[in-house]
Amino acid sequence: MAKSVIITCAVTGGIHTPTMSEYLPITPQEIADDAVAAAKAGASILHLHARDPENGRPTPDPKVFMEFLPRIKQQTDAVVNITTGGGLGMTLEERLAAAVAASPEMTSLNMGSFNFGLFPIADKIKDWKYDWEQPYIEGTKEFIFKNTFGDIERTMIELGQGHGVKFEFECYDVGHLYNLAHFVDRKLVEPPFLIQTIFGIMGGIGADEENLMHMRRIANKLFGDDYEWSVLAAGRHQMSFVTQAAILGGNVRVGLEDSLYISKGELAKSNADQVAKIRRIVEDLSLTVATPEEARKRLKLKGGDRVNF
Repeated sequence: MAKSVIITCAVTGGIHTPTMSEYLPITPQEIADDAVAAAKAGASILHLHARDPENGRPTPDPKVFMEFLPRIKQQTDAVVNITTGGGLGMTLEERLAAAVAASPEMTSLNMGSFNFGLFPIADKIKDWKYDWEQPYIEGTKEFIFKNTFGDIERTMIELGQGHGVKFEFECYDVGHLYNLAHFVDRKLVEPPFLIQTIFGIMGGIGADEENLMHMRRIANKLFGDDYEWSVLAAGRHQMSFVTQAAILGGNVRVGLEDSLYISKGELAKSNADQVAKIRRIVEDLSLTVATPEEARKRLKLKGGDRVNF
């Protein structure tokens, strides 16, 4: 029997900027409202970043996270998953700060360093709302998203062993799966693993069907039955790729971090719009959507009563 599909929603991220969509949640209240609505629409995991409420720039400040984390917990039982990827140019200390303070059930963990190119987007925008946006995007031509073996080990020890956190292992290329296998062999992390295979980021593996199948085959080879497979794809590839993942027995991630659109040329007005769409697709395929309780059980999470918010 097919397992229910775990829907993760990445609510705001650290990639898109306010100029790109008026619907991108910025303030703590907007992030909380969008996250709660996404949970009500069917998301059982909420992947969360924070923004400076004054200008929308990604911020690692735990105080800003704490302005929306309790509001989300009070209104939904969805699993809270805090980023350790943060925003472009943040140090590892900054990226870990909110997770260390909040001790959530889950955090993301990027499984390798790679080029992370957003700079072609800048050519399409003439007028920017805030001064930080254009250099932030154009600067990715020279940007390497740093996640060394030492960075990964520190995160696993500090958050995993120190706080009982489980990880959304973000794998942007095939080598990242082997990096994870290295840490599994060292017993720094234990199954079940949530492996988020990511397609369509410039610098990572491309959004091609052959790559989707190859990443799945390699993950099966390395981890057998010890993992939950999930898929996200950037921009226009979002819905088609996650639909294929659901058909193949996987889980899915949507949200305004990954794509600002609900369909070709039409901006999504909320994260809930995207969650509702993929839920409808999943259910039309005669599959069921996992509840937060089911997600916690399958991922062996510590429970919402053991967090610090």
